[in-house]
Amino acid sequence: MPLSFDSALGIHAKALDVRAKRTELLASNIANSDTPGFKARDIDFRSALSNASSQSKTGLQQTNARHLSASGGSTSFTTLYRVPNHSSLDGNTVDAQLEKAAFSENALRYQASLTFLDRKFKGLVGALKGE
Repeated sequence: MPLSFDSALGIHAKALDVRAKRTELLASNIANSDTPGFKARDIDFRSALSNASSQSKTGLQQTNARHLSASGGSTSFTTLYRVPNHSSLDGNTVDAQLEKAAFSENALRYQASLTFLDRKFKGLVGALKGE
């Protein structure tokens, strides 16, 4: 029976990709909190994760040896503009405290996915060793 990493690791590998992209967006928001006219961006984690999961299930076929492989490619995410809680005179929509809280939560959830993957890998190694 062949081993499929997608089925063995579950959703956590894809969750890491989505969380990493969200980390980039939130860090960009924090860095530009004083930039006039900057619009805060984010992604909807649930829809991005379901999109990433459905992309891996499409089963794209390589019809020519020179075609690029469909596996392991980057996943595209739809970035959304955040609706500001209060308006700013300079047009900036970043709420620094909201962004820092979202960044901290995202980092915590990223670490949780890494912990789950670590345990999965340890379980797979244990199974291969016969422990």
